Amino acid sequence: MYVNEKFEAFRTRMIGKKVAVIGMGVSNTPLIRYLINLKSEITVFDKREEDKLDPVTYEEFKSKGVNFSLGVGYLDALEGFDYIFRSPSMRPDLEEVQKEVSRGAILTSEIEMVLKLCPGTIIGVTGSDGKTTTTTLIYKMLCEEGYNCYLGGNIGTPLFADIDKMKPDDFVVLELSSFQLMTARVSPQIAVITNIAPNHLDIHKDYEEYINAKKNIFLYQKEDGLLVLNYDNEITKPFEEEAKGKVRFFSTHSELSNGVILGDDDSKIYICENGDKREVIKADEVKLLGRHNLENVCTAIAAIKELVSVNSIRNVLTTFNGVEHRNELVRVVDEVEWRNDSIGSSPSRTIAGLLSYKDKVILIAGGYDKHLDYTELGIYIVSHVKSLILIGQTAEAIKEATLKAMKEQNIAEEELKIFDCTTLEEAVSVARELSVNGDVVLFSPASASFDMFKNFEERGNKFKELVNAL
Repeated sequence: MYVNEKFEAFRTRMIGKKVAVIGMGVSNTPLIRYLINLKSEITVFDKREEDKLDPVTYEEFKSKGVNFSLGVGYLDALEGFDYIFRSPSMRPDLEEVQKEVSRGAILTSEIEMVLKLCPGTIIGVTGSDGKTTTTTLIYKMLCEEGYNCYLGGNIGTPLFADIDKMKPDDFVVLELSSFQLMTARVSPQIAVITNIAPNHLDIHKDYEEYINAKKNIFLYQKEDGLLVLNYDNEITKPFEEEAKGKVRFFSTHSELSNGVILGDDDSKIYICENGDKREVIKADEVKLLGRHNLENVCTAIAAIKELVSVNSIRNVLTTFNGVEHRNELVRVVDEVEWRNDSIGSSPSRTIAGLLSYKDKVILIAGGYDKHLDYTELGIYIVSHVKSLILIGQTAEAIKEATLKAMKEQNIAEEELKIFDCTTLEEAVSVARELSVNGDVVLFSPASASFDMFKNFEERGNKFKELVNAL
């Protein structure tokens, strides 16, 4: 019977330790339950007041002796702890946290412990766009080949409580955000970076900090590690020089001697080895919609081409329709397609969504302001959108970028009409009035959700609810 000695040592080490868990969110809840079983002395810190927490979970933890520090000044009691488990959204350089670290507390997170203690092979995927679809493709291809796999990180279920079930032959596929990677000092055996573009600049100090956080996915690899990089991305391509292990590129624009490419006028995907090309699949056989998804396919294949057969890859690509909230077909009403791309929380994601369609679409966009630049999006809106419907904090910024692009291209206002709405309900109603047979209504906000919704899933579900009620 296999025994994970690293995990057993961790379990022993945690008995009786004073542990701070910052944030009682989705990823930390299973962690807290596990730490209770290890007889750690736990305090949960959360900036929300008690009435904003899940009442069932709160009462469960309180009945088992968990202490709470909540609301305004919630970190004031952060003193005298052995371990601090942070939530992904919490900056690690908060003054209260750094004071405790300077006293000797170990700052970590649920996902970092998975990286350290998992006995199997970990494949980590990060990037600004496409990471959820790429992560899912990798997971499905490995499962199709017959491996025992776990899916986690920003997608799937928090995996900390499953570590003691994992075996050396298992695979763990993790979607990793810049927030999760900021303090990581261990890297997965296979690291994948889909691309890097400005994002989350409302939380990161600057673009450089964001890039450096992403780089942690490979900086601590050993010589037997594999780093998969986007050959076409000017930020990721030079990472090859910093890699300790093997580097493999993918490209949808260039020929490569080694790697995975979209070739033959974008009609076929190939695995390239020492100059030889092996066809994997024709582009029109891939069920996923859009060129950006062909890039995701190339990324996934590059990560696992030695591990799975072409047959397993093809079986997934010819049947997988995509992840929810990612250019998802909600409904066809009076020959109008309604598409939910709520994951489009940055300009680059929405641009990728627009490029999925040959004809101009009706676009609903706008949301929470992450301090991103919408100039390029404005250019693509002019060329790919017939009517623009705006909501949320970023509505004005997107409108300004679009009007600027229209002026530069001598596009008359009647050629691209812009509508301002105060709610998503109003935006859907306006789109319904504007749409005619053959149109596509694309909900791709190019912004985060937090001005009106808890997350992009809630936002996408609300859009689907409204469309299904038409």
